[in-house]
Amino acid sequence: MSHAFDAYHDTVMHGLPDPDRDRQFYAGVLRRRFAAWIVDVVIILAIGVPLAFLFGLVTLGFGFAAFPLILSSVAIVYRAATLASASATWGMRLMGVEFRRHDGSRLDGGTALMQTLVYAFCVAVVPLAFVSVLMMAFTRYGQGLPDLILRTAMINRPAD
Repeated sequence: MSHAFDAYHDTVMHGLPDPDRDRQFYAGVLRRRFAAWIVDVVIILAIGVPLAFLFGLVTLGFGFAAFPLILSSVAIVYRAATLASASATWGMRLMGVEFRRHDGSRLDGGTALMQTLVYAFCVAVVPLAFVSVLMMAFTRYGQGLPDLILRTAMINRPAD
């Protein structure tokens, strides 16, 4: 990244802890973020698979074709609702991380929904998912593509 971009980005992200001065907010976040993702996938599957199976049975088998749609819907509702309520999914809460907006505040409902929709798009377009993971590893604030677009970052949950 260029120096001009870093200066602009730091101005835009003025409410977040500085990664150089406040390293404790970013230490281990990538690892915790991945572990949280695994927990969230398990939760989504635990809710979505029985729901999709039940729908398939109720529709005499025709509903089984809707399995991907049902699972995707569960994932979107789960992620948007949990992010809106506490700025973190259940997996993120378990791992001690949360999203913060550029001004340091927690996500509101609109930002949580946008975060979820941009994330879902990146997951659906596999090359974007890979780019996003690389960005998490190499950007100053550890931001993936949805984070960069929405000016959010994941940090270790502060002791409020």
